[in-house]
Amino acid sequence: MSKLVKITISALGAVIILIAMGVWYAASTVDPVQLTKLLSSSVKTATGRDLKITGPVSLSFFPGISVAAEGLSLSNTSWAPGSDMLTLRRIDVSIKTLPLLSKRIEVDSVKLAGLELFLQKNGTGKANWDFSADAPREPSDTKNNAETSSVSDDLISLDNVSIADARIQYQDPSNTISSYQIQRLSLADSSDKTVVSLAMKFQEQVLELSGKTGSLSRLLKKWNVSSAQFPIDLSLTMNDKSMMIKGEVSKNPKTPPTINLTLNSKTFDWPVFGVPPNLPPRAVSGAQLAPVVHQTQKPQPKYLFSNESIPFDVLPLVKGKVAINIGELNLPKRKPIEHLQATLQLNGGVIDIPNLRFQMDKGSADLQIKLSGLDTANPAFRVKGITKDFTLESLLARLDPGSKVSGGGMKMAFDVKTSGSSLHQMASNSNGKIQLSISQARMGTNFLNDAGDFVVTLLDSMNPLRKKTSETILECAVAYLPINNGQINIAKSVGAETDRLDVALAGSINLKTEAINLTIDPQEKSGLTTGLDLSGMVKMGGTLANPKAGINQAGVVNSAVSIGLGFLTGGASILAENARSMTSKSRPCRDALHPWSDIYPGAE
Repeated sequence: MSKLVKITISALGAVIILIAMGVWYAASTVDPVQLTKLLSSSVKTATGRDLKITGPVSLSFFPGISVAAEGLSLSNTSWAPGSDMLTLRRIDVSIKTLPLLSKRIEVDSVKLAGLELFLQKNGTGKANWDFSADAPREPSDTKNNAETSSVSDDLISLDNVSIADARIQYQDPSNTISSYQIQRLSLADSSDKTVVSLAMKFQEQVLELSGKTGSLSRLLKKWNVSSAQFPIDLSLTMNDKSMMIKGEVSKNPKTPPTINLTLNSKTFDWPVFGVPPNLPPRAVSGAQLAPVVHQTQKPQPKYLFSNESIPFDVLPLVKGKVAINIGELNLPKRKPIEHLQATLQLNGGVIDIPNLRFQMDKGSADLQIKLSGLDTANPAFRVKGITKDFTLESLLARLDPGSKVSGGGMKMAFDVKTSGSSLHQMASNSNGKIQLSISQARMGTNFLNDAGDFVVTLLDSMNPLRKKTSETILECAVAYLPINNGQINIAKSVGAETDRLDVALAGSINLKTEAINLTIDPQEKSGLTTGLDLSGMVKMGGTLANPKAGINQAGVVNSAVSIGLGFLTGGASILAENARSMTSKSRPCRDALHPWSDIYPGAE
């Protein structure tokens, strides 16, 4: 949200300040027509865009100087489909009179009503709110620019801002549209504080922000000029659940800001960032409609782990810490997690979370996360931790309430390092170890049917009887996954035991190409009366995004030889195979399990 607020302010800033300067000019030449022409030409010079004012423009000099205009619009960039980037039903600006005598402009208040802002990025990453491409290029001296900027900051100040009935639409390069509606925004500057009041909706979620901060106008004046402290005492409410945000932001010249915040809530909702389908365009004051974009169907991705860049650059490079304490965090369409506690330690391009803890029912998690090099093209990421006392039953109740699963105590430990700017790069460059164990559970045939092609294909390959029975009794399952430069090598280190089968996996998964090469050995515990067991006959190939199950030719040949010998010896070898399977009981879980302390110290 902070990024959109900054974008909105920057898009409106030029218009608002130029209108304020126009009012100062109007003090001596009270001609609305001339004022309109002045504002339009000034905005054109500053942004390269056309400002149109189709409604009336009025001026007043009592009790103070004020100007009002209706029917404003700011043209869009040349490549954007819509003709206007911004439309405004009405703007009212009030100017303090006495500061004009000192050749300073102090804007007492700005009121915006009926704002429509259409933000867009195209496929090349260009943004329609970037005015640099449209503004006329004029040679200028850097020193003079700095002096002019400094003078402008001193001459113009703004105390109070109010926005009512505003709508912001953002269209990303894939033509997905996000909508933000602001019913009310009020920033009232008074002495050393600013009173904040915000009521808005985004993605059909109601959000309110209220409280007070340090003086925003004073902070802007002191930013990178002198030391500034900015206290924060706000209440954020989403769907009638509140979070208290308290702390301080401090800023010294030519150094990153330092923030120290605490976020406390008894219960809070995790926001939904998905886009509601079939977003209707909204009519703009005047007659224009928001640009209608027909969303194109996205092509099938090549990789399961997306190769799209993660926008690490939007994370602020600040110092300080943020302490989070949430009693109950409600997840979208899931049961909540409890007792979430974490401290984010911020140091420029590094975010360190030395302790992140939470609970689900009786299960608990203790994690450590570190992101570094956020100001580089190849950020580094490390995550390690342990979870224990979770159950498959409670976890799937949160993920898939329709799953018929009971029991299944779980334990997991991991320590993984990686780097990259996308999930695919991170998977390709990963190194570390992951181990998961599951104890006895009862599972219906629909177990994890919605978990994706790879999981479903793997489960069907591991348990050929899964679709032939109404229930599977899992006695245990263990997965030990060592990762070396994006390569997972499995040497009988994944195993499972059910009431009827013992299953072991061997092979590899290449996370760089996402190629799968797994041999799956399901063996019936009672021995097969035909002498033909399933051992070594199932092979899984393809990729993580498009897995394929097939027949392991070597396993088929070995089993065929065994059957042939059985016929030649009158069944004696078949009986021997059955006897061997009964006496040489396999233990896939025991063989796959590695010492927990090898993965996470103290995990035993």
